[in-house]
Amino acid sequence: MKSPYFKEEHHLFRQTVRQFIETEVAPHAVEWEEQQEIPRSIWQRMGELGFLGLHYPEKYGGSAADFFYSVIFTEELSRSMMGGFCAAVGVHQYMATAHLAQAGSEELKQKYLVPAISGHKIGALAISEPGAGSDVANIRTTAVRNGNDYLINGSKIFITNGVYSDFVVVACKTNAAAGISGISLIIVDRNTPGFTASKLKKMGWHSSDTGELFFDNVRVPASNLIGQEGNGFYYIMDSFQLERLIASIGSVAAAEVGLEITLKYINERSAFGKKVNKFQAIRHSLADIATEVEAAKQFTYYTSWLYEQGEFAVKECSMLKLLTSELAKKAADVCLQCFGGYGYMEEYPIARMYRDARVGTIAGGTSQIMREIISKIIIDDVSYQPAYTDAQGKPGKATPEINANNTHPREVKENKDEITDKNNSLTTTTNQNQFTGNMNSTPQTAREIVMSLSDRLKTYKVDPNYQTTVHFDLLGANGGKFTVSIANGVCTVQEGHIGEPQCLLTAKDKDYEDVELGRSNPQMAVLMGKIRLSNMGEMMTFSGLFKRLY
Repeated sequence: MKSPYFKEEHHLFRQTVRQFIETEVAPHAVEWEEQQEIPRSIWQRMGELGFLGLHYPEKYGGSAADFFYSVIFTEELSRSMMGGFCAAVGVHQYMATAHLAQAGSEELKQKYLVPAISGHKIGALAISEPGAGSDVANIRTTAVRNGNDYLINGSKIFITNGVYSDFVVVACKTNAAAGISGISLIIVDRNTPGFTASKLKKMGWHSSDTGELFFDNVRVPASNLIGQEGNGFYYIMDSFQLERLIASIGSVAAAEVGLEITLKYINERSAFGKKVNKFQAIRHSLADIATEVEAAKQFTYYTSWLYEQGEFAVKECSMLKLLTSELAKKAADVCLQCFGGYGYMEEYPIARMYRDARVGTIAGGTSQIMREIISKIIIDDVSYQPAYTDAQGKPGKATPEINANNTHPREVKENKDEITDKNNSLTTTTNQNQFTGNMNSTPQTAREIVMSLSDRLKTYKVDPNYQTTVHFDLLGANGGKFTVSIANGVCTVQEGHIGEPQCLLTAKDKDYEDVELGRSNPQMAVLMGKIRLSNMGEMMTFSGLFKRLY
């Protein structure tokens, strides 16, 4: 099926990953599930194939590929039909090493990120504790400065890769009196004295190791601190969006694979003298699941596109995590039912998929937490700001805006009234991606909106070498023909069509206004033909460089 998100090279990459999974991973599923361990050789094999550094810079061994390569990789992992394998790889690549890549020193990147990308070191991220799961602000593990070292004491639980990993990124309290601003991220090597781990027995995800970690006066060098001391909470909250997006992609893919093997089964199985696929109850239940899976998949692609554009899509990632994890659980249940008694037998993969799907609504933020985040956004007008990017686009904790009372609000309503929430799960202020000019003069007509582009360019995101020209042909009394150019980090807007464009956008003035002012979904507007583009890829790059009006 044609897609605005995938190019020919994406499809070729998918074939490569699928061949790897089907020939080198899936055939060993039963063995790895029974042994409850993934061989180190397969990690190194993934490193050789370039799978473990898709989105990381080439200087560290990565590919610097666009995010849709990660989408494909995550989808294809589900064909292993081992939720544990998917979780182990996802945690290693998109959680443990993510903080290293974002805020780690060059020394740490060379010591840990490079071998992690090559598959010679396995990483884990340790946040949850026996008394603090989703409540990250109340972790108790401490890291006390002692000369040039930190002394770490405490424990962690439910840590994927916690037993067999080579290093663990640990969330610690470096200043117990500073609340959420006293949490830091520190790397601990597996062989450090005082650091021990025990494997937990789980309902599902058998192929991956999940551990409880113990730290007894574990001494690590202060240079193992990731980023700035006291910024750990903000780093964690920021990275939750990527974690939830990856989990959502995996959930939809798992549901789709489950549906595929179920369709194959009902096409072969007979009962009461006819194929099972002829029973209306079976047909309709799978029709419902197929419809929901397809809708969820398109939502994951749109949210992935937002992520690729640099949007801090908290609302979409939270909605997606809620929707897809619940759907994966539902799909596994419906599919297993179609197998009858055989579905309850361990030798049938659907039984494993049923067990593995259950944790989806718990791991990475429970469905209840997702609903609360969504409620804050749609009801309380809360907006969120990333931690890894400040107003100038530099790494580090973003500086909160100062309100009229000279306080730093964690949640901000549209009217800038502060909402107090000491355990708020994200650093939040007026979104830096939102146009912050005088809201009384916010552009309203298509003409005004286009003319405002020169003022809305996020200059910190523009590559100095990036140049483009886009023609706008907006039909109607409030529209017109315009040329928008970006060169040397500057955006200019001129009336009329000038020069050869990299992209032509054609739309009715009302349809364009609805998209720009947040009244309609841009993806749906394109898919329905209300917004016509001559070059989708160029427009995706171009549109991500401007602040929104809503």
